[in-house]
Amino acid sequence: MYIFRNAYEALKDCCFIWWDEMKQMVKDEGVLIFFILVPLAYPLLYSWIYNNEVVREVPVVVVDDSHSSLSRQFIRQCDASPDVKVIAHAADMDEAKSLMSRQVVRGIYHIPSDFDVKVNRMEQATIGVYCDMSLMLAYKAVFQTAQTVSMQMGAQIQTALGGHYTSREEQIAAQPLAFEEVPIFNPTGGYGSFILPAVLILIIQQTLVLGIGLSAGTARERNRYRNLIPISRHYNGMFRIVGGKAMAYFMLYAVLTAYLTLLVPRMFSFTAIGRWQDLTLFLLPYLLDCIFFGMVVSCMIRYRENVMLLIVFVSVPLLFLSGVSWPQSSIPGFWQGVSWLFPSTFGVRGYVRINEMGGTLSDVLPEYYALWIQGLVYFILACLVYRYQIWLARRDARERLASIREHSDRQD
Repeated sequence: MYIFRNAYEALKDCCFIWWDEMKQMVKDEGVLIFFILVPLAYPLLYSWIYNNEVVREVPVVVVDDSHSSLSRQFIRQCDASPDVKVIAHAADMDEAKSLMSRQVVRGIYHIPSDFDVKVNRMEQATIGVYCDMSLMLAYKAVFQTAQTVSMQMGAQIQTALGGHYTSREEQIAAQPLAFEEVPIFNPTGGYGSFILPAVLILIIQQTLVLGIGLSAGTARERNRYRNLIPISRHYNGMFRIVGGKAMAYFMLYAVLTAYLTLLVPRMFSFTAIGRWQDLTLFLLPYLLDCIFFGMVVSCMIRYRENVMLLIVFVSVPLLFLSGVSWPQSSIPGFWQGVSWLFPSTFGVRGYVRINEMGGTLSDVLPEYYALWIQGLVYFILACLVYRYQIWLARRDARERLASIREHSDRQD
């Protein structure tokens, strides 16, 4: 009977904390923005920006010192490609560099004066390609277009000079070793399918930390933690406080996580071949991990404005440390250890392997176990830091009570 009564009291305390936290979230405009508006709007904005997947019609300028039929053929084929658009012909390299420095063009094709002479002599000719490296997608389009056109023209010249009798002989001479390029896990080769899954998972963590941090900052400013003192006197009171708050955040973000990880990729036709059952089982510890991590961080930062500065500062490094934009094997050991402190590291790796690569839960067991271990550690830390918050609230209450008594004694 005592066990059931204690369980009932614990559930009632958790529900009280849950209801109080839900009311505070609704009343705080900043928390609503980061809990509702940002998770709903940011994925749509990012997906819409990157929905084209690849860069098309990158502007380039041509410096044609050859003025031959072969050079004009090269220019026409480059301009006919979907990735490059020849918008200008410069008289010399100085004029071309001027256009590039003013960001009018993203690349320069320089055809030397001896281009056709060397080709006709059956010597190797060269074409200079100058790319703007500030944007990797533009560099890829400019360089690969020139490379593809050069290979095609080389095959045509080799076929014409080969003296073959059949089309099959010409085909073998032009391409002795046939190969087929099949891009796996990213069929379009697009930037959106490459980077968006990691961004979606990172949004869950960052918005949760921001919202919980703002809510905790407001609680400290209003000294709302003193309302939790009666509950904290119960046995395992800290577990009830952390559990009640986690219930409020989990109920809201369970829906938002499904929206971010299941709906958004399909809305914009990004790669999504993972089973929803595996995704659900994997994202459960990740969401709990982010909640407890956010609760720990919120108690370590005193002012609510500092939370926004911290999250803005670490967002880009966390994306790199996840191993998506930079190979995990190339990250130094120290920074790999730092990355293990954040739920997004294991969350991004596991989600990408399930949703984009078609893996199952058994394929991401190291990340899955790491998330459960992280969640347990951050749950214990959250209980400890909230216990410390209650101790501070008790100390402040005793100091105020002593001050009131001292003031009353002076008046008497």
